[in-house]
Amino acid sequence: MEDMMEQLKAWAKQLKRQVFVLYYAYRDKRSPWYAKLFSMCVVAYAFSPIDLIPDFIPVIGYADDLVLIPLGVLAAIKMMPGEVIEDAKKKADARMNQGKPVNWAAGVLIILLWAAVLAAVLTYLYNRLK
Repeated sequence: MEDMMEQLKAWAKQLKRQVFVLYYAYRDKRSPWYAKLFSMCVVAYAFSPIDLIPDFIPVIGYADDLVLIPLGVLAAIKMMPGEVIEDAKKKADARMNQGKPVNWAAGVLIILLWAAVLAAVLTYLYNRLK
């Protein structure tokens, strides 16, 4: 069991490093616009203090952390030129020692998305019961 926990910790640390790599890669002028846009979304979501699917929802609450972010990171890295990724890795390794930045703008967007969904459901229910 301890071995599995160590593997999970190593995987999480590697994922965190890859998010930092993307952060530096999308800021590089050599990156294509579509890769920058996609990478910005992945990084913003990964650094957001609020999840699209709240963690307290059983099973699917951790789906974004375990599935969406790793898949997004993988896809975004594949879109980037190799030399950009190599340069970004060097910067990411230096940044890893400073902690995780928090992206409150992405958090606000997710709150607005949930508010819109709630408003739509309440409007539907109100019109249905009227």
